[in-house]
Amino acid sequence: MPPLCLIWLAGVALRLTILAVPPVLAMIRDELHLSATEVGLLGGIPPLMFAGAALAGSLLVARVGVKGALIGGLALVAGGSALRAATGGFVDLLLATGVMAAGVAIMQPVMPTTVKQWAPQRIALGTALYTNGLLVGEIIPVVVTLPWLLPLVHGSWRATLFAWSLPVVGIALLVALTGPRPVPRPAETRAAGRWLPDWHKPLVWRLGALFLCINAIYFSANAFLPIFLTSRGRPDLISSALTGLNFGQLPASLLLLVVAARVERRAWPYVLSGLLSLAAIVGIVADVGARTWLWTALLGFSDAGALIIALTLPPLLCKPDDVARTSAGVFTLSYGGAVLVAVICGAAWDVTHEPAAAFVPLALCAGALAWLARRMRRTQELA
Repeated sequence: MPPLCLIWLAGVALRLTILAVPPVLAMIRDELHLSATEVGLLGGIPPLMFAGAALAGSLLVARVGVKGALIGGLALVAGGSALRAATGGFVDLLLATGVMAAGVAIMQPVMPTTVKQWAPQRIALGTALYTNGLLVGEIIPVVVTLPWLLPLVHGSWRATLFAWSLPVVGIALLVALTGPRPVPRPAETRAAGRWLPDWHKPLVWRLGALFLCINAIYFSANAFLPIFLTSRGRPDLISSALTGLNFGQLPASLLLLVVAARVERRAWPYVLSGLLSLAAIVGIVADVGARTWLWTALLGFSDAGALIIALTLPPLLCKPDDVARTSAGVFTLSYGGAVLVAVICGAAWDVTHEPAAAFVPLALCAGALAWLARRMRRTQELA
């Protein structure tokens, strides 16, 4: 199979099993008797692992090469997802989700290196392909699970999660059997230089905070939308709401393919994203009904736009030798913070007994995104 096709498929696997959970989250909560805080913990496990294993992927590439690291990450994703079907309780489900998320965490720093090695003359296309695959991997489960897959497995959320592990197994086999042979690594490459983030650099913390706001909005919205809509007596809106949230990202990615050069290192796109996200969050909470999918689509569009533009900042603002370790620091801070925000969302619901309270921290993140962009403009990191 052509390397570019494998790159796209690997991008799909980055999110396929993670986004398989939100459509059946209300069923999981009811069967396992989860509190809102426990739902927040479950939704926070993937970004927690992304933070904890941000450096592991880079180290694994140095040890076993790109192809081996990619196959290992895919195997963990598939294995962890399949294990979720056999869990007996909340703790087991958390552990299995952690294994799956660790695989994704390993793959995230592997993908840019995979593009560079497998498509050295088409790096921009390769990056666009795996990013598109990631977005498609977010959309497919929320579109397919409730109307088609769940009836096929007789309404079992366990069988549903197991089923979504099977495509990842197939992708891993395709990579193993048809992926390009490993590129020999010279001794100087194996003896890597600096790889730990420089925690004394303010840029690491500012970028980490920027990404934290973006990631927290996305992951917590996916986690709390299903149970929020159920609490409002509208479980029938779950599928369309999640579809809107994730499908809304695609127009943002297509638009930025055209205008990316015009908005890079500009502050106003982040300010606009924060304001649009804030409006969407208010709409989700206050206007439950026929327009819910429009509000979630707006949230997906605005948040994805900010994420895609933000991914250009480490290479634009850092020296070549500092890009990788700065990115690792940013991922550690942002995903770790996203976990904390998810837990705070659940705790706000539990303490106040008001479902809408779970979205207050997300509204604060939207406002903080706009504020951070203006601050970075004053430090001349953004224009």
